[in-house]
Formats: sequence, structure tokens, C-alpha cells
Amino acid sequence: MGICPLCNGFQSVEQKCNICGTALVDAGKVMDFYDDYSPYMPIDLLKLEDGYSNDYKSEQCPHLLQCPQCGIDKVVFIQE
Repeated sequence: MGICPLCNGFQSVEQKCNICGTALVDAGKVMDFYDDYSPYMPIDLLKLEDGYSNDYKSEQCPHLLQCPQCGIDKVVFIQE
């Protein structure tokens, strides 16, 4: 089990929207949006069922980035 630098506030993400160029905002782990109880479940257990084939094995945390200007969503994988 790795430690995600974004989830723990050690690092921030600095990416721009491909459409409008606005800075993307980190909305958190993708798994937190699955249902009401997902934020309280073990992260490694959710990684086995999240639909991303290598995030558990590669120790990557999938984060949802959103553009506040045009509403585009993007998933990025953060190395733990």
C-alpha cells in the first residue's frame, strides 16, 4: 500500500484544460464518486474493482481533475 501525495497534501497537480487552457482542479480520488460509502472503504480494495487494470499493481492513485470553466473531466494516475 503506497501513499498518494495528492490525497495526503504533499503535492498539488498543475495541469491545464486541453479545451480552454484553464487550470484543472483536483476533485479527489475517482473511487470516491462511486457511491455514498466509497470514501470510507479501503483504497486498495476499491482499486481491485475500479475498472483500471493496473492501478493496484502499479501503485497509482486515479484522481479526477475538473475544469471549472468548461466542465471537462479528466482522470490522471498519480504515482504513490
